[in-house]
Amino acid sequence: MNLPRNYRKGRKLETLVENQTKYSLNMAELSIFETHQKAEDVQLRFPQPVLASMIKGKKVMHLEGQDSFPFLPGESILLPAGDLMSIDFPEATQKNPTKCLALAIDEQQLQEVIWYMKEHHPKIDGGEWSFFGQQTPFFDNAAINQIIQRLIFLIIEDHESKDLFVQMMLRELLIRMLKSESQQSILTLAKSNSNNHRLAFIVNYIREHIREKLTIKELSSKAYMSESNFYKVFKTEFGISPVEFINHERIRLASTLLQDPKAVVHQVSIECGFNSISYFNRVFKKVHELSPGAYQSRYAAE
Repeated sequence: MNLPRNYRKGRKLETLVENQTKYSLNMAELSIFETHQKAEDVQLRFPQPVLASMIKGKKVMHLEGQDSFPFLPGESILLPAGDLMSIDFPEATQKNPTKCLALAIDEQQLQEVIWYMKEHHPKIDGGEWSFFGQQTPFFDNAAINQIIQRLIFLIIEDHESKDLFVQMMLRELLIRMLKSESQQSILTLAKSNSNNHRLAFIVNYIREHIREKLTIKELSSKAYMSESNFYKVFKTEFGISPVEFINHERIRLASTLLQDPKAVVHQVSIECGFNSISYFNRVFKKVHELSPGAYQSRYAAE
């Protein structure tokens, strides 16, 4: 994620810790923070829901009721209004400052998106759309990062129609985040081996039987759906088809196994449920942009 070169035009460096450059619009406020020295327990709180995204460097985040975690470039979190962030900056220096952004969003914008999804895309399990479930929504998603990148340029840009442009882009961002949060909730349920949510049960079943042959017919039967409805519901919820999800899980397992320099690529493909080494190579390369052998060699060299 990059910042426009002119984002600090006319603004001075006033503090070495969380120096703030702010841009205000009707429905959102963008703050870009820079920290030029190591610091601990720096506290921030926003009166509106806020999307925090890392641009450069590293933070360690401490949120109420959660374990601390490293916060790295490309990652974003969405926090409710009033939530306290306590932040450590273990690597910040004057020559290499840590940079992040905070996009404070009008709560009405969130509610309008929830209403839209409820009316036009109701959940299959009868649940409610929500931005804030049991865990803080965490995003490391290329599509979301691209929208955030575009929003930065729109907000900073001096254009007479930028409020309209931002409103349209912000709506897409919120819908994508809402769907991503829903997916995270299902994946979290799957880890607890939940039988109370059909898709969470299917995700868990796929992971437990990842080495076996899996078919849409089998999965739809276990979800008590027709094949066509299961396919549609799965793709609507996860944004990918069941087969793509299965391949993703198999490649995730293969990536772990290939961290062993003694692992044999052909044997790994079989252990991960692929019945064709050429298909395994093709799918792996699509995900990692490297062949399985090259991935194994690069990992061993690190």
